[in-house]
Amino acid sequence: MLGRRISNIYRLGIKELFSLKRDVVLIILIFWAFTFAIYNAATGFSHDLKNGSIAIADLDGSALSLRISDAFLAPFFQEPVQIQERDIDDAMDSGAFTFVLVIPPDFEKDVVAGHGAQVQLNIDATAMMQAGIGQGYISNIIAQEVTTWLGGKSAYAAQNADQNTAAQIVTRYAYNQNATSSWFTSTMEIINAITMLSIILSGAALIREREHGTIEHLLVMPLDPFEIMMAKVWANGLVILIASMFSLIFVVELILGVPVIGSKLLFMAGVTLYLFFATALGIFLATLTRSMPQFGLLFILVVLPLRMLSGGSTPVESMPETLQTIMQFAPSTHFVTYAEAILFRGAGMDVVWPEFLLVFVIALGFFAFSAMRFRKSIAQMR
Repeated sequence: MLGRRISNIYRLGIKELFSLKRDVVLIILIFWAFTFAIYNAATGFSHDLKNGSIAIADLDGSALSLRISDAFLAPFFQEPVQIQERDIDDAMDSGAFTFVLVIPPDFEKDVVAGHGAQVQLNIDATAMMQAGIGQGYISNIIAQEVTTWLGGKSAYAAQNADQNTAAQIVTRYAYNQNATSSWFTSTMEIINAITMLSIILSGAALIREREHGTIEHLLVMPLDPFEIMMAKVWANGLVILIASMFSLIFVVELILGVPVIGSKLLFMAGVTLYLFFATALGIFLATLTRSMPQFGLLFILVVLPLRMLSGGSTPVESMPETLQTIMQFAPSTHFVTYAEAILFRGAGMDVVWPEFLLVFVIALGFFAFSAMRFRKSIAQMR
């Protein structure tokens, strides 16, 4: 009996793979989501400052002001342009520069005398992301150059060698020393694609059966709803698993050059565990709808909150406490947690097993609930 059920699940799964093979639109969607979408997310939108346009109105003309001007280097900034103070407003209004730095007269003298010298930074905040990041870059550059000028040593050495200060803050980046945003966005895009595509494929598989009329053929066969559902889960889950591994190795590591610190096999094990929830969710949504347009609308209402609130876009810790508690019941939250731990920090099973266990328990419960709902919807069609 058990052997026959396994055989039925296997053969139905093969049928699902052949059905997917004939669905050109879904094939294109899978290929796009795990290749070009990830590349575009990593390279098209960056949290790093690059080629920022900057002008400097140097009213001091001292060695220190020239040193500051020479510190704005590529690839973060374009070569600084020297302008007159009277031209600042016109330059900002025309959008010629994102940043305009004004160094006042006697700036070097005030710095040496300890009179609290100030500079003025004008920012075009039309592009808010670049403006905010650039302000931090420019503040750090000026502070480091002034420290170097006063101490007669490199800025980095001055930060660590000044023994007269009561306390010092030394910042070190772990796992991503240059704070390169593409390292994070590319891997998060894989996680988002896994959630999105696993729901779409499993839900579309059931709706496709209804629209093509093949669900009635299955109902007259000696098959039970669990076998039909399990076949859709393993077939579509296998496609997502292969696509995510391909994307991680060839797109993220090879093309984008992102180092994956942790075990890929452990990450794939976590993906497999999570797929039981995501594919079951897709089937559950398909039982609530009668067509692909309805499924698409319901998909948006479910997937967008999962994507935004699972920790991949916004840290869970920054959300309201009530929302944090609610999201602990979503396997996607724990999936993002252990995926980040494995891929970014090289965590092993001894670290991520609590998250694995939570995903297993929640996914098992929802899988059973979805199976009951699927069985009920099948019974209504008989």
